[in-house]
Amino acid sequence: MLETRNLRSGYGRINVLWDVSLSFPQGQLTTIVGQNGAGKTTLLRALMGLLPHEGEIRLDGQRLSGKTWNLTERGLVMVPEGRLVFRDMTVEENLVLGAYPKRCRADSRTNMERIYGLFPRLKERRGQLAGSLSGGEAQMLAMGRGMMSSPKILLIDEPSLGLAPVIVQEVFGIIRQLKADGTTIVLVEQNTHMALGVADHVHLMRSGQVIMSRPASEVDLDELHDLYLAREA
Repeated sequence: MLETRNLRSGYGRINVLWDVSLSFPQGQLTTIVGQNGAGKTTLLRALMGLLPHEGEIRLDGQRLSGKTWNLTERGLVMVPEGRLVFRDMTVEENLVLGAYPKRCRADSRTNMERIYGLFPRLKERRGQLAGSLSGGEAQMLAMGRGMMSSPKILLIDEPSLGLAPVIVQEVFGIIRQLKADGTTIVLVEQNTHMALGVADHVHLMRSGQVIMSRPASEVDLDELHDLYLAREA
């Protein structure tokens, strides 16, 4: 299990997260929603060791203090917002980079075939430069690269951003498959309808704080939108 206790983090002198305490149960999908600037991406970056923080981040009961390259060895992997693929490398070279952690190198070929099975378009474009892919294909590549690291916990930041509705459906279909396979997922997403459709737990953030935490089955979409847009009575 991944959890935070009284987590504070931000950028330089600007604090963004304020005493955030959350848990992300093993084998479940936790969705974090909120408007731009709510602190969602900052939370994921802090979890990955990309930002300094106060408070605690714990994985399987052990406090994390390492940097990103150490965390991937422990199975904590992030698919960043905006895809961020290596544009001057081929699709397959991008995927190979995802298998850099020592613990997953032996399974790299098996993982790659699995990814090509989930994303047939990536297999078709395996020798193509990543910079020539469409937005949807680049998102698939970013997710595939993360999966090459054999993640125990996968952090996915805004996978639907800028994608056509049909591609969003395809991407969320893959997320459902990963969840069914037992991967623990932390999903940051502004498409609340899609997010609730795959989630076990939902946390709503505003101004760097968690203002609502509920099982997804107990979340009313209209109430969520009222809180999302700060229309509470």
